[in-house]
Amino acid sequence: MMHLFINSLAASAGGGLTYIRNVLPHLADAPGLRVTVALAPSLREEFRSFPSIDFRELEVPAARRFWYEQSTLPGIIAQCHADVLLSTGNFALRKSPVPQILLSRNSIYTSADFYADLRSRHEYRMWLDTHFRAVMAKRSIGWADQTVAPSEAFAAELSRWTGRQVLSVHHGFDHDAFSSDSSPLAADVEEKLGAADGSLKLLFVSHYNYYRNFETLIRALPLLRDGLAGRTVRLLLTCKLAAGENPGSYRPENAAKLVKDLGVSDMVIELGAIPYRQLHQLYRRADIYVTPAYAETFAHPLVEAMASGLPVVASDLAVHREICGESAVYFPRFSPEALAEQVAKLAESPEISKRMSTVGQQRSQQFSWKMHVEKIVQLARQLIDTQAAPATTSTS
Repeated sequence: MMHLFINSLAASAGGGLTYIRNVLPHLADAPGLRVTVALAPSLREEFRSFPSIDFRELEVPAARRFWYEQSTLPGIIAQCHADVLLSTGNFALRKSPVPQILLSRNSIYTSADFYADLRSRHEYRMWLDTHFRAVMAKRSIGWADQTVAPSEAFAAELSRWTGRQVLSVHHGFDHDAFSSDSSPLAADVEEKLGAADGSLKLLFVSHYNYYRNFETLIRALPLLRDGLAGRTVRLLLTCKLAAGENPGSYRPENAAKLVKDLGVSDMVIELGAIPYRQLHQLYRRADIYVTPAYAETFAHPLVEAMASGLPVVASDLAVHREICGESAVYFPRFSPEALAEQVAKLAESPEISKRMSTVGQQRSQQFSWKMHVEKIVQLARQLIDTQAAPATTSTS
């Protein structure tokens, strides 16, 4: 039986948490596999339904996590007698006691747009911190026995950046699990959605950060109001543009000011964070999914939107084209004019929207968490066999 140790200490929000939520059910059912997961105590309650998985609850402040992982985690892995390590938080262990697979899924380290954005916002401390983390992320790819990216486009980008081979294993999607929860949305969320009935509802699922490029989307709103005269437009956000309301150190005050200065406060509906298990209800209440992100590695909400039958308007990134294909229309990532034009095109062409909806639902079926887990487990076994091969040869 193979013993897989998963370092998910970095899973706190966004894609990292989505990943753990979706792979653990399949790992729990995988034959011939024992799994130990290191995670924050705050997440343990959510995963109590997996008695076959061992959990190591480790309370580590975010500021100390990297150093803790490098100094202390190797000993914990060795004590567990694990066979292989899956590092899910973009950083590998420099001295892993077992073969190591690194999941790299943070595109800001290689994004010139992100560094330029930070400079324009005078976020010099974050600029320096990101550069430091980028150096560590680049070295991590060298420390790992194999690095895996969630898309072909990002794998190619990492290979160009590091000169090393990076495999692509698409993240997955499980439609039945995603849409299984029927508990009602919170009363205040329902009230806000009810007030938007009859409007063209655009949906953007993300907590506030800079690389998701909220400002371009906000700047498109007055253009849509003028271009779709006689039809109200509402933008549904799964965050709040207020200090202290989002994970991380990104400051939403400028975005909130932009909403006010452009006079589109009535068009923006800040729903706040929606529990993942209820997100499917939100997709079904929307008309078009939009994403203006200028950096991305996979974008789970795109698959969720396609599976929910929403046509997609996405910034013209290689990753977005890889994931969505013909189920989306695209625009230059910093052009609110082109974004508004593409939204208006779909709003005024029901037949195009319907065709994209059908294509998207079919395309979403190509992504499978079960298949993703099978490929990761297969890769883990290959690494173990490769490590054992020299010893076998020397005794023959």
